[in-house]
Amino acid sequence: ASTDGRWRCLLRPGRRLRPGSRVTLDGLGGAGFVVCERAADGSFEIAFDDADVLALLDRVGQVPLPPYIRREATPEDSRRYQTVYAAQPGAVAAPTAGLHFTPEILSRLQEQGVRLARVTLHVGPGTFRPVQAERVEDHTMHEEWYCLSPEAAETVNATRAGGGRVVAVGTTSVRTLETCAQPTGSRVAAGSGTTSIFLYPPQQPRVCDGLLTNFHLPKSTLLMLVCCFSTMSSVLAAYRLAVEKRFRFYSYGDCMLVMPGELP
Repeated sequence: ASTDGRWRCLLRPGRRLRPGSRVTLDGLGGAGFVVCERAADGSFEIAFDDADVLALLDRVGQVPLPPYIRREATPEDSRRYQTVYAAQPGAVAAPTAGLHFTPEILSRLQEQGVRLARVTLHVGPGTFRPVQAERVEDHTMHEEWYCLSPEAAETVNATRAGGGRVVAVGTTSVRTLETCAQPTGSRVAAGSGTTSIFLYPPQQPRVCDGLLTNFHLPKSTLLMLVCCFSTMSSVLAAYRLAVEKRFRFYSYGDCMLVMPGELP
């Protein structure tokens, strides 16, 4: 949401919706929103009749299911398309690597001495945009809001100082930690703001030693980020195996753990 109450969104069919168009939503007695303007990236700024937009989404919104789930969304999907440690609204999609965790798994990890650090990065729609520039360096990276608390920063720094390894759950966690990396060394500084960090080979992460991540689509910035944790040939070999074994991609798909030097 912007300071003047407008919201940035994606609309279909966008060609038919010009500034000033009014859209009504089913089940709201004629209420809806007005299209204010269309941005150069194809998104729209709209103004809802109801100021409490998050409550409105709870009433009429539906979870966008992956194409391999061949049914209509149900209210239960709103609970399942959420990590068990989610705390703040704001992302347009769940950080899907975190969907593999349950409270029981997190408890078992802590019992084995693993320290948990919770970070926030609000996934934006730009994360789904494919790279269309001929040169990777010419791609304009989207901005996303992040927050690294002092407590989380202390946990990460203490782990590195003690010789432990920092394993990020999801590309969003990587973006947060690498944004907060100090200019020298592998320590992080607490903070919040927006980040447009773009990680691609031959860059290597300074803070994160490993990554648990779902399988990403070709020509995406997310796949490029994964390649920073190993060689591109190793990552693509893992992807070929995933396709051969019919692993699932997208939000409810399978995941893999990438540790530098441990892929063939």
